Amino acid sequence: MKAETEHIKNTSEQAPPLGGGERNNLYPIFLKTKSLNVLIVGGGNVAEEKLTFLLKSSPDAHVTMVSPMFREGTKTLAKKSCVTLVEDTYKKKYLKGKHMVVATTDVPKVNVQVWKDCRAEAKLVNVADNPPYCDFYMGGIVTKGNVKVAISTNGKSPTTAKRLRQFFEDVIPDNVDDLVKNLNEYRKTIKGDFEEKVETLNAFTKGLIEKKN
Repeated sequence: MKAETEHIKNTSEQAPPLGGGERNNLYPIFLKTKSLNVLIVGGGNVAEEKLTFLLKSSPDAHVTMVSPMFREGTKTLAKKSCVTLVEDTYKKKYLKGKHMVVATTDVPKVNVQVWKDCRAEAKLVNVADNPPYCDFYMGGIVTKGNVKVAISTNGKSPTTAKRLRQFFEDVIPDNVDDLVKNLNEYRKTIKGDFEEKVETLNAFTKGLIEKKN
């Protein structure tokens, strides 16, 4: 175990830095996981948690999981979604055709190897609970119809992200999706070029954020 710890320590010194100071420099994007292939390495509690989180936000995601064993909960989720379970230990060949990879095993050297292999093939990778080995984080997400809000604490505090998610779930009204749909229809009726349409929509929605005295 000591040798594994030293191995991770030495390898982490070669990992890319997270960014400048205490400012969150991460760039948020919303991925169409239906057209991507996601690999989760591992089959334990953490793997099931990551899968649950992913499917809750993107139920049409295409996922492959590789592990010598899988929890019953994972098997149930797989049957209900587009999830392929492969009972095997991790091998580099499983990266073929994958766009995103999440490593969740309880063997540190395996997770590091996944990170190394992904780096060599320019694939986005997340090693659970190990920020220096993450190209991305799976933060808190609030979904209300077409409206989706993502929350990141720069990998510092998943618990804070969870509490912020709960806060926004309460303060964002459930009918916000009706507003989005109505504005989308209104936008189609606006005449003029792109800038004129933006100005019209800005003026129309300005009252939504103005504070009342």
